[in-house]
Parts: sequence; C-alpha cells; structure tokens
Amino acid sequence: MIDAGTPYCLIVTGMPGAGKSTVTRLVAERLPRSARLDGDFVSRLIVSGRVGALGEPADEAARQVELCNRNLCTLADNISDAGFTPVIDWVIPDRAQLDFFTSLLPARQVLFVVLAPGIEVCRYRNTIRAPRERFDFDGYEDLEAAMKRELGDRGWWFDTAALTPEETADRVVREAGRRAAVR
Repeated sequence: MIDAGTPYCLIVTGMPGAGKSTVTRLVAERLPRSARLDGDFVSRLIVSGRVGALGEPADEAARQVELCNRNLCTLADNISDAGFTPVIDWVIPDRAQLDFFTSLLPARQVLFVVLAPGIEVCRYRNTIRAPRERFDFDGYEDLEAAMKRELGDRGWWFDTAALTPEETADRVVREAGRRAAVR
C-alpha cells in the first residue's frame, strides 16, 4: 500500500488512451493527502512559442519536454515537502526521461507505474473520449516497442485491459508501494 507517511512520488505513465488521467485522478482521491500533477497541463503553460513533444523543430520540442519534466519534479518536491503525495500523469517514453525524474527527486521514493492495456484498448479508449480530449496519434506500435525496450525492467507494468478505472486505481493504491519502486 502507498504509505502517506513516506515521501513517495507516484508517476503513472502509458500510451495515449491507457487511462493515465482517469486513474491518476482516482488514485489521488483515494490517498489521504495528495496532489495530481498533469504533465499535459504543465506543458501547456507555455502559450506563445509552444512546441508539442512530437513537434518541430525537434530540438525545441526536446527542450520544452525537459522544461516540463523539471517543472513537474519541482512541483512534486514542493508538494511532498508540504506533506502531500504527488501523483504525476505524464508520458515517459524512455529510460533517459525516467532517470532524469529520479535524479531530480533524490529525496523521494519514486514509484513508477506503466498502464499497459495494449494498443487496441488504447486506440479504442481514445475514440470514446470527448472530442476535445482526443489525441491524434498514430505511433502506438513504435511507442510501445520503445517503452518496452527502454523501460521493460523498470517499475510495474500493469495490464489494465480487463479492469475498470476504479479497480485499477484501487490496485495502484494497494500494490504500487511494493511493485513499482524504481530505487
């Protein structure tokens, strides 16, 4: 179980449509003192000159992803210092980005959960979202292969295809403390 007395930082990642936003909101609601940090929201704080993670020019996209990651970690540290468990919702596609997070959160026990319901489930879930919440993405196969190659031995890969969001959140709260630690 996630122990609210321990300085944890829970990172929930997965492909678009995996259920990150819904599950992180439900997990945060189940913890006694928590805050949900939405990486998409933090990245959209840049209004003028914003380049999305997959946008061009690629060097500027990478710079802005790093800025978002730094901001998420700073918020997580501040929130944790105030006695709340930070629950981060963000796509972390490779080991370098996960290592970057852990390097910026040295005083925290980082729990890393990869929601992995499979490509077809992610595609389907994306189609049933409200139109303004849909994410146009055609790189599922490449992203899944990269994530498995880079992160397959890190954290908890959690197949949620047959679970409701509530069941998923309950299990994350109950099991992440012993299954998802990355250090």
